[in-house]
Amino acid sequence: MLIRRHHVAGLCGITALACSALLAVAQLPQTQKPLQVRVNLVHLFVTVRDRHGGLVTHLGRENFHVYEDGKPQEIAYFDREMNLPLTLALLVDTSGSQERLLEPEKLAAKRFLARVLRRGDEALVITFDLDVNLLADFTFDLDRLNRAIDRAQINAPSVPVMVQGPVPTRPNGTHFYDAVYLACTEKLAGEAGRKAIVALTDAQDYGSMKKLSDAIEAAQHSDTVVHVVLLADRWQYWGSYEGDRVAARLAEETGGRVIQVRNAQQLDRAFDELAQELRSQYVLGYYPTNTARDGGFRRIRIEVTPGGYRALTRKGYYAPRADTPAGQL
Repeated sequence: MLIRRHHVAGLCGITALACSALLAVAQLPQTQKPLQVRVNLVHLFVTVRDRHGGLVTHLGRENFHVYEDGKPQEIAYFDREMNLPLTLALLVDTSGSQERLLEPEKLAAKRFLARVLRRGDEALVITFDLDVNLLADFTFDLDRLNRAIDRAQINAPSVPVMVQGPVPTRPNGTHFYDAVYLACTEKLAGEAGRKAIVALTDAQDYGSMKKLSDAIEAAQHSDTVVHVVLLADRWQYWGSYEGDRVAARLAEETGGRVIQVRNAQQLDRAFDELAQELRSQYVLGYYPTNTARDGGFRRIRIEVTPGGYRALTRKGYYAPRADTPAGQL
């Protein structure tokens, strides 16, 4: 069972976002103050790329336009500096399909953590195959994280199991959806600030108790971005491979990316791209005009001007219910 923990530094950071926006309201002349203060701040971590895929880091508040369920929203907070701590969950697929690339994955993952983590950040390591295993809880200690990565090992057959005939059955051994769901609900839901999952996997799920929709909803509830480093030996799947579709949907719905890797040489480049992206984000905050506390899902869309830019962020959030306290969404 994964044990919950609270990221105090992250909580302080994201609270500062709300306080900054509220301070701006408090400093208005008395005649301009609203009748009531709205405290449900929706915060968005946004990556912007140009038409060639390059990161765009020079934009200002005026370049961003936020829409919730098609209605424009006023940006209350904007910053280009990412001072908030990063809470990172590294998910490593240790099912049989990853046997060929597991050792290069380990080396690349270690270099990635060494590059991306800064003082105040923390990461954990989870492996998944027949089970979902926490190898290292939240820590900034790179030695501890590296030792956890070293303990990752293949725990499932490398090819589909043949049972009574020529048609291969799906092995009950890649609990990817369960891993994402547990990482979000048991670990990341209690965190604040920037949260991300980096999953090294072929994204082909076999045997999870949870569905893909459950994993996506858990990520959206916990405000977690899911990035997938997609490693797949497609010949193993007998024409039934769906991992690319799964990875694309997970990333699109949460504001993450899919980077396809076909060999060990491409692993370092994939991790370099993710490290750069995680350190090149904008943070926006707004108070939604829809104040209904009904628990419904609100769709978010961001437009960036001038044209030719693409903004990546989560696709929405779940509004609070009437019996939950107000806060950040």
